[in-house]
Amino acid sequence: MAASLIGGMIGSGFEADTIHATDPLAERREMLAEQFGIKASDDNAAAALAADVLVLAVKPQVMREVIGTLAEAAQTKQPLVLSIAAGIAEPDMRRWLGYDAAIVRTMPNTPALLSCGITGMYANDKVTDRQRTQADAVMRAVGKTVWLNAESQIDAVTAVSGSGPAYFFLLIELMVESGQALGLGREVATELALNTALGAARMALEGEDEPATLRRKVTSPGGTTAAAIAAFEAGGMAKLVEQALRAANDRGAELAKQLGAD
Repeated sequence: MAASLIGGMIGSGFEADTIHATDPLAERREMLAEQFGIKASDDNAAAALAADVLVLAVKPQVMREVIGTLAEAAQTKQPLVLSIAAGIAEPDMRRWLGYDAAIVRTMPNTPALLSCGITGMYANDKVTDRQRTQADAVMRAVGKTVWLNAESQIDAVTAVSGSGPAYFFLLIELMVESGQALGLGREVATELALNTALGAARMALEGEDEPATLRRKVTSPGGTTAAAIAAFEAGGMAKLVEQALRAANDRGAELAKQLGAD
């Protein structure tokens, strides 16, 4: 995700010489420097001391350790802190940093790797309008952004879009398997399912109708689509989707408590 952010930022007009990436692996640093023409090092404190915007693109399990390596420098420079780590709450990051930091929590999703993701964003009350604009520019480099009114909504964003690509992958996987059971070859079934998913998403994104309206328009009474929709409804699809998203939402809240515990 960090490499995707860097590539997206440069592609959207950020100057390479204004970006400083850190990584503990030498080969990774060499790749970043060569691919993007940026400065890359293993010195988190030096990078934080020079940063106006400090992007913490690390796994949640190592966030506290990473913050420990740069907290003193961040206290001196007091940059905007932008986190893309799931499950790490703003109060915990602020406590580990050791001061009332301006923090923006984000929840991107994996399509950001193709610069077509969407990111939910929450800013604490220390973030200025200018910093909010800076954070938005960073995340818009890999897709669209939506701003949230409360940090608790990050868990809902995780449930809908952060984990969301996997739900669609599962549906595509099941459609391919069902197509094969109906006599199609795997290659044909895969091509049909993938392009149907792409076309449906584009119709929903680019048209003026709501998804529910689009569904009704392509569902002729007594037809094949109506038969399939009836089978989905009889199987409790609406309730199952609600339960799945609630499970993801609740797990996000649980992880925040676990990862932020002293």
